[in-house]
Amino acid sequence: MPEIKELQYLKGVGPQRAKLLETELGIKSIDDLLHYFPYRYVDRSHIYSVRDLRPDMPYVQLRGYISGFQTIGEGRKKRITATFADNTGKMELTWFKGLKYVENKFSNKPNTEFYVFGKPVFFGGKFSIVHPEIDEQNPMNEMKVNGLQAMYNTTEKMKSAFLNSKALQTIMYAAVKHLQEYPQPESLPEYLIEKYRFMRLNYALRNVHFPVSQELLKSAQNRLKFEELFYIQLSILRKRIHRENNTGGLLFPHIGDYFNRFYKNNLPFELTNAQKRVLREIRSDVGSGKQMNRLLQGDVGSGKTLVALMAMLMAADNNYQACMMAPTEILATQHYLNLSEMLQGTGVNIALLTGSTKKKERDEIHSALRNGSLHILIGTHALIEDTVQFQNLGLVVIDEQHRFGVEQRAKLWSKNDTPPHILVMTATPIPRTLAMTIYGDLRVSVIDELPPGRTPIQTYHYYDNKRESINNFIRTQVQSGRQIYIVYPLIQESEKIDLKNLEDGYEDVKKKFPEFNICMVHGKMKPAEKEEEMQKFVRGEAQIMVATTVIEVGVNVPNATVMIIENANRFGLSQLHQLRGRVGRGSNQSYCILMSPYQISQETKQRLEIMVQTNDGFEISEADLKMRGPGDMEGTAQSGLPFELRIANLAKDEHILEFARKVALEILQDDPRLEKQQNSLLPVQLAKMTHIRTDLSEIS
Repeated sequence: MPEIKELQYLKGVGPQRAKLLETELGIKSIDDLLHYFPYRYVDRSHIYSVRDLRPDMPYVQLRGYISGFQTIGEGRKKRITATFADNTGKMELTWFKGLKYVENKFSNKPNTEFYVFGKPVFFGGKFSIVHPEIDEQNPMNEMKVNGLQAMYNTTEKMKSAFLNSKALQTIMYAAVKHLQEYPQPESLPEYLIEKYRFMRLNYALRNVHFPVSQELLKSAQNRLKFEELFYIQLSILRKRIHRENNTGGLLFPHIGDYFNRFYKNNLPFELTNAQKRVLREIRSDVGSGKQMNRLLQGDVGSGKTLVALMAMLMAADNNYQACMMAPTEILATQHYLNLSEMLQGTGVNIALLTGSTKKKERDEIHSALRNGSLHILIGTHALIEDTVQFQNLGLVVIDEQHRFGVEQRAKLWSKNDTPPHILVMTATPIPRTLAMTIYGDLRVSVIDELPPGRTPIQTYHYYDNKRESINNFIRTQVQSGRQIYIVYPLIQESEKIDLKNLEDGYEDVKKKFPEFNICMVHGKMKPAEKEEEMQKFVRGEAQIMVATTVIEVGVNVPNATVMIIENANRFGLSQLHQLRGRVGRGSNQSYCILMSPYQISQETKQRLEIMVQTNDGFEISEADLKMRGPGDMEGTAQSGLPFELRIANLAKDEHILEFARKVALEILQDDPRLEKQQNSLLPVQLAKMTHIRTDLSEIS
């Protein structure tokens, strides 16, 4: 047959289906189709006889003849039944949908042998299969039914147009047949295929859609997963190496009085080994003459802010200014108050700039920035305004950077002729596989120790029927001089989900604890009102704070020892972990209590159990990735992944990702520009990979 250039001319497609494949799945060509991979496989390697059937069997495959079609009932109860027989017995087949199609397709072929696939049900003394999958014997079906059958994700629109998984499989068979006559050019360099004994591309594509055996399927998947992850890593690492080799950076050669005075006189506690290690990494970066682009990961309370402050003091010691941008006014204010207290007596000039800063104070800040007398500026999005001009910006620290857009962050870089050093921080621990991909163009530092004296938070999960004993516990804690957070998921009543809203919760808490002062904070309050309520709690005037997740970041009250999370089943793992991090900041034992209704799913129960079992944010983030997938992870869902994964799975393919990254790094260290003849295919393949949106992962 002649080579097919357009998808619509492939057997089984046509113009309407081609349009549907493009609009629903983004499939525009035969190559796109071949790279639309199955999400699972059903084992059809065994053929059962009717006499082998048992009531507890899962899906089975039989081979025999179909006859005796009957239409029974009317209206919604209308159905078609038929008799299936092989040489060992008979059973019934039943259809409730697509009756006309079934009758036209199968009723006039009494002497044709069929493969029947489905779940057997024993009812009324006989076996039956409802809506069986039926295939007539032919070469395509022989390939399909004698091994592993691929299952493809489809959409409701496709299903309503009869373009379901089975129809996709038929089209895929035509694509694989076309591939055998017109093979695709190899997409990995020959030396990599030989060195690592990869299955060749065309054989891998055939075996991933129509696997002959489990072994060949695994080899095909490994080849295709490696290729996908390899090119993602090659793209990210190539960009990083190019930047590091070609972009000059500000030089901080000295550790001077500001840093040393702070270290000697003001350090609030002995640095952990992890903090010392990260400071050495930062010191190496800013002393290299190349721009620093570093991600600082650390669990809640691990001391990231202290490390960031000491990095900003390195800038001040070298006559550069530094700024720290936080996503909310509450968090920016908290940073400012904490850092101001730590910097007392050091001579370092620090200021706060937010949307609430008064004009007179704002003008003073602008003037001090321009003349260089202001060393450190803490703020919100207000920092990126055009009116904010630094004399000599040397270091930018971004806290919870996933909450800022790329353009917002980039405005800060442009505030100096030579791009400043960049340190981005996150308290949402990121699984290693995500860190290697979303932030793969950054150097990564991890603070994996908590400061000394921190007592691990004890976490418990209780159902609503334990409310009375929880209230007694709250009362006991407050009477001991402690403070309590009670967090609700919603602000206003929702028609869709039956949750206590914040206002009802607030009134309920006031009734139950009339002897205590209660404050309330939520995101829809005016900033001044919110700040006033927050300060009541900070000053200890209110013993209980009822709040939404607005307190997830930015509140540091060491005296608060209990975090009650209402309807904890409505929160993700990362968010629960962030909320829990609001307590445990003092020396007293702290508690996190997860409340939920009794009727929750098994997966939700498992999620809450993980919170009870561990305080390790990285362990929690790995579990979150496995349970929810990368696209829904806290902190990544807002911006999406910087690439589209077609076959690899970050939760399951960590070893392939690490191997792919290692291979990509070795190639780039040997040939940074990919100019060698043996690597000539690599830039060509990278140029084709339009599904990688690396701009989302760029920090500068």
